Amino acid sequence: MPVATPQQYAAMLDAAQEGSYAYPAINITSLVTLNAALKGLADKKSDGIIQLSTGGGKFASGLNVGDNVLGAVVLAEAAHRLAERYDIFVALHTDHCPPDAVDSFLKPLIAETTRRREAGQGNLFQSHMLDASNLPLEENMALSKELLKLCAENEIILEVEAGVVGGEEDGAAGAGMEHVPDDKLYTTPEDMLYVYEQLNGIGRYMFAATFGNVHGHYKPGAVRLRPDILQSGQQAVMEKYGKEAEFDLVFHGGSGTPREELEATLDFGVVKMNIDTDTQYAFTRPIVDHILKNYDGVLKIEGEVGNKKVYDPRSYLKKAEAGVAERLGRAADDLHSSGNTIYGKV
Repeated sequence: MPVATPQQYAAMLDAAQEGSYAYPAINITSLVTLNAALKGLADKKSDGIIQLSTGGGKFASGLNVGDNVLGAVVLAEAAHRLAERYDIFVALHTDHCPPDAVDSFLKPLIAETTRRREAGQGNLFQSHMLDASNLPLEENMALSKELLKLCAENEIILEVEAGVVGGEEDGAAGAGMEHVPDDKLYTTPEDMLYVYEQLNGIGRYMFAATFGNVHGHYKPGAVRLRPDILQSGQQAVMEKYGKEAEFDLVFHGGSGTPREELEATLDFGVVKMNIDTDTQYAFTRPIVDHILKNYDGVLKIEGEVGNKKVYDPRSYLKKAEAGVAERLGRAADDLHSSGNTIYGKV
C-alpha cells in the first residue's frame, strides 16, 4: 500500500529529519500529472508528497462541474489505486487552503477521511495545509488549533504557515514582490516560539516558516533567501523546550532555487519542499516543442487532413508526463531524497 498510512507518513518525516533531506511536494491537476509525479519519484527511489490545491481540485472535476472537493477526491482515489503499482511511499496532501475555504474545502475532505476510517479504510489524505498567513498571527493560530484538533482525531498532519511567501501560487498566498514588506518575508524566532507554544501537544503538524522565499520565478538577485532565519527559530524553540521541539519545516516556492540554496535549508529541519512552477513549465515545454515541430500535422492546413498520430493528445501528453517526471527527479536529487525510500523498511 504505497500511499502511506499515518504511521508510515510519520516515519517518512522522521527519516527526512534525521537524515537531513526533504521530500519534493508536487502539485497535480490531472491523471497525467499524477502519473508523472509517481514516475518521477519512483525512478529516483524517493518517497514524496503529491498535493492538490483548491484550484487543482476544481480543474480536475471538469468545466461543467467545477467542484474542488469532488475533483480532489477523484484524484486522491485514483492515486490510491495507481500507487499500488509502485515500490515507494507517497503521501497525499492539500495545498494552500485559505481561511474562507476551510468550511467548503478542508472540512469536507477531512469528513471524507472520517467516513473512510469508519468503513475500515485508510485515510484519503494524509495531510492538509491551512494557509492563514494573511491573518494576524493570533487569529492564524486560533484557527490552526481548531483544525489541528480535527486533523489529529483522524491521524492527519496539518501544515500551517506564518509570514508571507511572496508571489502567487494558484491564486493563493502572497502578493507581488513589490507589495510585500521585507519584515513579512522573514518569520522571527519570536513568531516560531509562539507557533510552537500554541500548537504543541494537540497533534503533529508541519510549519511553513518564511525566510524570503517566493512562489514563481524571479530573475537572479530578486529573491534573497535567508536560511539562517530557520536556524535561529529552531534554536530558539529547542533552547527553551528541548530537541523534541524541533519543527518539521516546509519550504514553499522552491521552483527556480539553485541547488546550493536548497541544500542550505536541509540541516535546519526542512523536510518538505513545494515544487509547482518548474513542473508546470516542464509539462508545457515538450508540448510546445511537439506542436512547433509537427505544425502541419497537428493542424489541418489548407484543406489537408493533418496527421492523426501527432494530433492525438496522447502523442504529446506522454512527452509532458516524461518532462514533469524528469524535473521532479532533479528535485529529489537536489533535496537528497533520491535512493532514500523507506518502503519495505517500516
